[in-house]
Amino acid sequence: MRDTPRSAFPHFLALPTRWMDNDSYGHVNNVNYYSFFDTAVNRFLIDRGVLDIHLDDIVGFVVETTCSYFSSISFPDTIHVGVRVARLGNSSVRYELALYRNDDPLPSAAGHFVHVYVDRPTGKSVPIPERVRAVLQTLA
Repeated sequence: MRDTPRSAFPHFLALPTRWMDNDSYGHVNNVNYYSFFDTAVNRFLIDRGVLDIHLDDIVGFVVETTCSYFSSISFPDTIHVGVRVARLGNSSVRYELALYRNDDPLPSAAGHFVHVYVDRPTGKSVPIPERVRAVLQTLA
């Protein structure tokens, strides 16, 4: 996904980097990239009214994630997280994400993660609720 333009993503979330995100090498530490991914997807779901982190009995658990790093991001950069759905299954969804630094046309990093929808009380896999599926289809 190194050469993926911004136009390949139907949704973006802008996130400012924080001073504490930088590591001793002077760039945002790799562990923060997964947090950017998670924040962008969950913020999208919350903003669309299909995720209530306190009350929903059916929620998506992250079961797989990857990230490839292409160029450095540092404080005080702003990250624009591109989000799209690459695969929408019965009980799982695979998101593809890319992190664009400031106004850069190509990503500094890109990856994916997979949500499997589960019944929170039992932890058992369940089909993606139809109202969630409808929202996810807007990212496909």
